[in-house]
Amino acid sequence: MSDQSGKSALRAEMRVLREEAAARDPDAAERLAEAFPMKLLERYGPEVAGYVAIGSEIDPEPLMRRLAGAGAELCLPRVDAGGTISYRRWGFGEPLEQGPFSLKEPPAEAPIGHPTLILTPLLAFDRAGNRLGYGKGHYDRAISRLRENGRAFACALAYGPQMLDALPAEAHDQPLDWAVTPDGSVPLFMMRNLGSLSPDSPASG
Repeated sequence: MSDQSGKSALRAEMRVLREEAAARDPDAAERLAEAFPMKLLERYGPEVAGYVAIGSEIDPEPLMRRLAGAGAELCLPRVDAGGTISYRRWGFGEPLEQGPFSLKEPPAEAPIGHPTLILTPLLAFDRAGNRLGYGKGHYDRAISRLRENGRAFACALAYGPQMLDALPAEAHDQPLDWAVTPDGSVPLFMMRNLGSLSPDSPASG
């Protein structure tokens, strides 16, 4: 089996797992919002990129409302010409329009944002901060552009079962720095740094 067909099979498996997790935990979004460490907003805000949940993605709305109440300036992704993602400033009560891939997104005239804390949906993540998305690379390219122009702290929002021990990674993949589930936080950048210092890592030889 090729790497790509293997990833496709894993995506299908994780979609089912995420749907099952969502069905078992209808209060997950509220619990995740309560579990989110506000120190991340203090350190990496104030401009925060959220998203509008699709399908069984964990809904960030309760968290985004909590962050906005604490002074966060919200953005949402918009898919522009050529399939690139830009982040547009947005607030609750402002209009959204239907975009590609069933996305709801700010209109084209919404101001460009420059978020430094990015909340990301996904299918799976691992202890090293590798992220399994939908195979289009939109988030990887968007986060890469943000990091080229300054700091960008990527935080996954997920159900607990979406965390795996290891995922296949490619050179262009952008690592996650943190993850939050309804059960608490996973400091991925710390775990990644500890892994690089383990006796089994190439750097320690």
